[in-house]
Amino acid sequence: MIKYNLLCKKCELTFDSWFASSKEYDKLKKKKLINCHSCGSLKVEKNLMAPKLISKNFSHRDEKNDLTKYQKIKKTINEYQKFIKNNFDYVGENFTYEARSIHYEKKKNNKGIYGTVSKQDLKELKEEGIDVQLVPWFENKNN
Repeated sequence: MIKYNLLCKKCELTFDSWFASSKEYDKLKKKKLINCHSCGSLKVEKNLMAPKLISKNFSHRDEKNDLTKYQKIKKTINEYQKFIKNNFDYVGENFTYEARSIHYEKKKNNKGIYGTVSKQDLKELKEEGIDVQLVPWFENKNN
């Protein structure tokens, strides 16, 4: 795992993000899958970071603390995913269509929906005033 400090060139937000490797970052960047979580811009670049230096006072507790933080975040995301799966209807690739149907046709839906949506469709839905949220998601393959 590698953590990068990222900078949105549009809104100037800085934020950290974890990647499986530097190659994974490059692959996601090339596929335009890295975006600003604030404004949605794809103009996100690596920001200058101070290297983590190991000193005489280095303790493996630091590494353990980082791992503990990562495990807490992963647990929280797993809990969100479990809640969503239990309380929302999965619509898969039809998410954009279903969201518009609910919004424009006042389609009655007892449950919310979740599924897959492209960055462009997500942006268009938000511009249309449709309340949608991007939730971090990963398949549970012993990550």
